[in-house]
Amino acid sequence: MVSTHNKDKPWDTPDVDKWAIEEFNPEDNASGLPFAEESSFMTLFPKYRETYLKSIWKEVTRALEKHHIACELNLVEGSMSVKTTRKTYDPAIILKARDLIKLLARSVPLPQAIKILQDDIACDVIKIGNIVASKERFVKRRQRLVGPNGNTLKALELLTKCYILVQGNTVSAMGPYKGLKEVRRVVEDCMRNIHPIYHIKELMIKRELAKRPELAEEDWSRFLPMFKKRNVARKKPKKIKEKKVYTPFPPAQLPRKVDLEIETGEYFLSKKEKEAKKLEARRAQQAEKQSEKEKERAKDYIAPAEPEYSPEEKKEKKKDAKRKKDTEDETTHPKKKKSKSKH
Repeated sequence: MVSTHNKDKPWDTPDVDKWAIEEFNPEDNASGLPFAEESSFMTLFPKYRETYLKSIWKEVTRALEKHHIACELNLVEGSMSVKTTRKTYDPAIILKARDLIKLLARSVPLPQAIKILQDDIACDVIKIGNIVASKERFVKRRQRLVGPNGNTLKALELLTKCYILVQGNTVSAMGPYKGLKEVRRVVEDCMRNIHPIYHIKELMIKRELAKRPELAEEDWSRFLPMFKKRNVARKKPKKIKEKKVYTPFPPAQLPRKVDLEIETGEYFLSKKEKEAKKLEARRAQQAEKQSEKEKERAKDYIAPAEPEYSPEEKKEKKKDAKRKKDTEDETTHPKKKKSKSKH
């Protein structure tokens, strides 16, 4: 049956934007009375965030006081809490305040985290720690998401119009709802071994297609690239088998353990004698290894062999040294030599 509800309404004019988010003002609270119950949220923060949170807490309270939300920083328990007051008029602002303390606990800086109080910005904390079992693989895939010098993360931020922070076992994202949906898809696929570059290419094509109004009501699947996973079989080096000489007779039967013991005479020994023999063999092996180690250590203390010279070689060496000295004197003092020759 055809639906009868999809009718044009008299107030649906082209100048009305149905998706626009209007700001909630005190006048919109028709009753003007405070909320019937107090709403509150609390979150824990790690120890290393304590000094930073202490330094910026005054600014946090100032920002939340504008929306009539009370906040508290408990350094003993290591927690942050927010709650509504009697002056709070916006019912959704407490959820925004909850997201603010959640982002501050996840190492998001205050100038960025405070933007969550705006109506058109939302946040998403994606847990990635339990997707991959291997720790090494998890670290590699998380680094793949960041990219060299953070280039992959910057590209994602530009295409989705979101702020992304990779911290420990979570990824914190802030931005419009449509962008957050894309970020979650990219992050989860990256941890499932699908490279983010494929999604980045897809997002770039979608951004270019959105600029063309004639394609607004068409299917874009024909423009988007299809990336198929290919399991390419790697060739293993072939082992060259040596041809054995054919013999019609089967190989000789190997002797049993009992047969070997009978041959050596170990079979007829008692339990104590067997243990003593094993101990003796072990000690002999240890003594052999000890002697080898001592020989290696003694190598450092052996003096190097010096060359032996015969008396004739010594005379020739002296003659060579004398010749060298004469040639040096000639080069350094040529004038003195000439004066001697005149006299």
